[in-house]
Amino acid sequence: MSEEATTVAQIDLALVDDCLERFFAVSSARAERFGAQNEELWRVLRKASMGGKRFRPRMVLTAYAGLGGTDRHAAVHVAAAYELLHTALVVHDDVIDRDWSRRGQPNVAGAFRDTGTTGGLPLPIAEHRGMSAAVIAGDLALAGAPRFIESSGVTGDARARLLDIFDEAVFASAAGEWADVDLSLGVMPTVDEVLAMERAKTSVYSFEAPLQSGAVLAGASDQVVAALGAFGREVGIAYQIVDDLLGVFGDETATGKSVLGDLREGKRTMLIAHAATTPSWPDIAPYLGDPYLTEERAAELRASLVSCGARAAAETRIADHATRACAELEALPYDLAVQLEGLVTELVERAR
Repeated sequence: MSEEATTVAQIDLALVDDCLERFFAVSSARAERFGAQNEELWRVLRKASMGGKRFRPRMVLTAYAGLGGTDRHAAVHVAAAYELLHTALVVHDDVIDRDWSRRGQPNVAGAFRDTGTTGGLPLPIAEHRGMSAAVIAGDLALAGAPRFIESSGVTGDARARLLDIFDEAVFASAAGEWADVDLSLGVMPTVDEVLAMERAKTSVYSFEAPLQSGAVLAGASDQVVAALGAFGREVGIAYQIVDDLLGVFGDETATGKSVLGDLREGKRTMLIAHAATTPSWPDIAPYLGDPYLTEERAAELRASLVSCGARAAAETRIADHATRACAELEALPYDLAVQLEGLVTELVERAR
């Protein structure tokens, strides 16, 4: 990406932040009519929306600018819709996973649990309070997200297509989230089942839909919109496998994510699905899902995941999907293709 393009992207991402801030300011003012507790709910939800990398808005803006779009107001509003959707899905995901923190800080559920215990509520009741607040907060963000598209100023067929793409992203994510829950309760899924779940849960709303939305907004051809969707699918799957690797082998200081969490949870990732097909599985299975797993035992599990070929298999799949993603770039304008090829390199390098 050229220095000029980088500067434009930074400005536009700052405008996305401004757009979200206006949304929360208006919503907080509305909340005053319903009392201090509702104001606090919006304050905590606003905090939950802060501090991210604005990755999904970046996808919208990259595609839009790369295809010659010039309506900054419209692009920023569509980008903000995907960021608020991300907030909603993260808040709900934490409820499903029974997590009380994110990035080392109390999440929405954790914040309201903690104020409950501080106020004298017994822990089980305070936890119910926290989870209830998170469900409601996630619902509010989910309901608010498409309103950014409606207020973007886009009309006619383009507006209808943007709303359809956004709706499909929500639909796919819900299907993926439910598959994630169900796969964790039954027999060990196959590698392909895990990747299909991760694609639906995260890739569609994080890559495919934002990129396609930027293209539709720019008035791109159906061929370009389809190519961006296919690119987003492949790079999104690679991104999720990288995340799975980092969840076990990553540097906590760089990722901000514990390298014990996935192992203690017994999370069904590609690494684990592959390991389950190898002779090393009896040495791995008894320790997965142990909430008290020690770092020493985790180090042994990591060594087993390497020796049984699970890590190498994951790295091979990352390279495969990255290659497929880059193949889709041939249908795109040169400057946009170069930017997205750089994105592939950036995502793959995270695993090294």
